[in-house]
Amino acid sequence: MKRGIILLTALLAVACAPKQPEPGTFVFAGNPLIRDCYTADPAPMVASDGRLYLFCGHDEQFDDKPGYEGKYGFNITEWLCYSTDDMKTWKAHGVAMKPTDFSWAVGEAWASQCIEVDGKYYFFVSCQSGDPDCKAIGVAVADRPEGPYKDAIGRALILDDMTPNGPRGWWNDFDPTVMIDDDGTPWLCWGNGTCFLAKLKRNMVELDGEIQILPMENYVEGPWLFKRDGHYYNVYASMGKGLETISYAMADSVEGPWEFKGELTGSAPQSFTIHPGVIDYAGKSWLFYHGTALSLEGYGPATGRRSVCVDELHYNPDGTMQPVVQTLSGPVAE
Repeated sequence: MKRGIILLTALLAVACAPKQPEPGTFVFAGNPLIRDCYTADPAPMVASDGRLYLFCGHDEQFDDKPGYEGKYGFNITEWLCYSTDDMKTWKAHGVAMKPTDFSWAVGEAWASQCIEVDGKYYFFVSCQSGDPDCKAIGVAVADRPEGPYKDAIGRALILDDMTPNGPRGWWNDFDPTVMIDDDGTPWLCWGNGTCFLAKLKRNMVELDGEIQILPMENYVEGPWLFKRDGHYYNVYASMGKGLETISYAMADSVEGPWEFKGELTGSAPQSFTIHPGVIDYAGKSWLFYHGTALSLEGYGPATGRRSVCVDELHYNPDGTMQPVVQTLSGPVAE
């Protein structure tokens, strides 16, 4: 009898579990962009095949506690990949990688970014290391943008003992962003509480020099580093009135000095976090971010159940960015 109860409980748990995302196509119908699962930490990339690829964490937080529904931590289990050639029709490629595909990691698919170099795709991710027990940055490689990805070096690229602890402690090494400068030099930037910068070797899997600290005003986490029309930009999560917002800084050199330019967006309603991803594609500029406007399988919006959104981004003649208003209609809903 006891075995039967256990089996029934297990079957009910499976039946009530939220559906997993499956490969297929869908048409953009307004924000949030992805509507069959919870997604977070969007990372867009334009590949050599001309398509825009979007990587994001699969948010699977469904553990409710009385009085704290949906806000009990985060459960990001894998990185998903999507692509489009017109910002309207999207293809879901499924799982690009799981944290446990790294032999040294134990889970937590935090923010990532992918970059193409010499026909290879390098996937920089943040996850939880097993030994030592800390957040860490790894790098994987694939022959195609959608993967499959495999660990490029068999160990973490960045661990906690490589960076000053500061006020964030073991959460330092988090949220990698990577860019290739005009002279071909790769740069890696990351950090929670402190913004770190390091030059990479041309092989993309080794550091080339000391780790620097970039002073960033009102910096929290989630940097997105890029260069456009001669200007360097760092767009990142900042602290607003109790919730994260998106701010940015500009510089004439990747190593600074950086000038704070203010907030780009306000907070995402009902979400403590917000995370930027900026890209030029199809003749326009886009800001990807996450909020909590989605409800699935009876689970309402909450900070641990995020969903990726996108809105158009506009620049002023001097290179500064115009504030972005988060919309439900999105930029191409018409």
